[in-house]
Amino acid sequence: MKKIIYILFAVFLLSRFDAGAQSTGKVNDTLQKKIQLVEKSLVGIIQTEGQPLWTIEERMKHYKLNGVSVAVIHNYKIAWAKGYGWADAAKKIPVTDKTLFQAASISKSLNAIGVLKLVQDGKLDPDKDINQYLTSWKFPYDSVAKNKKITTKNLLSHTAGLNVHGFGGYSNKDTIPTIVQILNGTKPANSDPIRSMFEPGLRSEYSGGGITISQMILMDITHQPYDKFMYEQVLKPMGMTNSTYTQPPVNVKPELLATAYRDNGTEIEGKYNIYPEQAAAGLWTNPTDLSKYIIETQLAYQGKSSKVLNQATTKLRLTPYLDKAAALGVFIDDLDGTKYFQHGGANEGFRCQYFGSLEGGNGVVVMVNSDEGSITNEIINSIAKVYNFKGLYRSKVYKEVAVDSAVLQSYVGKYEMRPGFNLSITREGNKLYGQATGQGKLDLFPEAQNKFFLKIAPIEIEFIKNDKGEVVTCRVYQGGVNDAKKIE
Repeated sequence: MKKIIYILFAVFLLSRFDAGAQSTGKVNDTLQKKIQLVEKSLVGIIQTEGQPLWTIEERMKHYKLNGVSVAVIHNYKIAWAKGYGWADAAKKIPVTDKTLFQAASISKSLNAIGVLKLVQDGKLDPDKDINQYLTSWKFPYDSVAKNKKITTKNLLSHTAGLNVHGFGGYSNKDTIPTIVQILNGTKPANSDPIRSMFEPGLRSEYSGGGITISQMILMDITHQPYDKFMYEQVLKPMGMTNSTYTQPPVNVKPELLATAYRDNGTEIEGKYNIYPEQAAAGLWTNPTDLSKYIIETQLAYQGKSSKVLNQATTKLRLTPYLDKAAALGVFIDDLDGTKYFQHGGANEGFRCQYFGSLEGGNGVVVMVNSDEGSITNEIINSIAKVYNFKGLYRSKVYKEVAVDSAVLQSYVGKYEMRPGFNLSITREGNKLYGQATGQGKLDLFPEAQNKFFLKIAPIEIEFIKNDKGEVVTCRVYQGGVNDAKKIE
């Protein structure tokens, strides 16, 4: 499970189409028109004035994607689900609404339901020291924790102060480590030992390592294999009977498993990686099954269902903990006054994202079998526009302006963002480019004489002059304001 980063200065498909699917019921003319409108109304999070809309087919070709799977939730029901392109390009196996993808970090959302089921059943106090429940392994507290104890709530909300952001997985030729070996960072584990970076309860710091500890807690309390408990107690009751945490999957037809691909469209060796870190990255599922999870969460939140968690426990799960966004296994976004619970995911060769509204029963799931996941935002924008999902349409329109080459030249130079991390601005003709230390060169597009934007991420940069008219600062707007001083 890799970290998804849409940066870039910071420190954040030729395919077959309409390949079977896809709708979860009979498609009437009205629904078919909506589906077709979604398919031809894609737009990025950044667009320029007058830019035409894209089709799914065009964007899959643009990103060299083999397969995409989509589901739309409207009024607490699955409106439709559909697959596009290839689950396996070499074997010409199409994506359908039944094709399973690796859900990567979305696994954490379902994991939290399993852990909170133990809380609801009185087997786990989420506010007590995790070492009271760990028996196969104990967390090695040290002075970094400042005598503060880590709780299960800390683990699920990423507020435990732990390291190991994500996991890279293992090939089918590798020796697969045990959970204890992963926690200790001992071979054959390929990740660091899971340890404290700072005291628990201080702030949110994403940690797949912490979620793996919660997997150990669940197994130690239940004395069951993690995948067995999760299927019987979480997936099956919600109707997610096609999904599995078993790594690698067993008793699943190979043609139902999407092959993983790099961002250039080449197949990952062995078809896909194996993730023994099941709670953090191990779920195989599809948008249809994830929609069932989203709808059950929405109904439980309203007190209208309790297939796994009741209303009180669901509200606990969806309440941010020591952070405005990080709840227990989900993130809560307030988008133009509409609240959504959401999570994204990124395993080797897979990208995915879901959103579910806390009220109104709306949502969307998008999964791709590629390292390139930019199309997810574009599809979500299209669905949000067609279905009028308030807050989910996020696309800012810029108008490009002309800037004289002499003015562009005045911005060329090196700017220090922090020691050892610089931003280099270069010019080629009437084009300006930015390149941060260790990263690729990116196009900068002028929206004003001294202000530029990126088309691949919501980032703007502004050049600041002193009283003498000299450019002295490059100001980067990305989740805040960051100034870089001109040093060359």
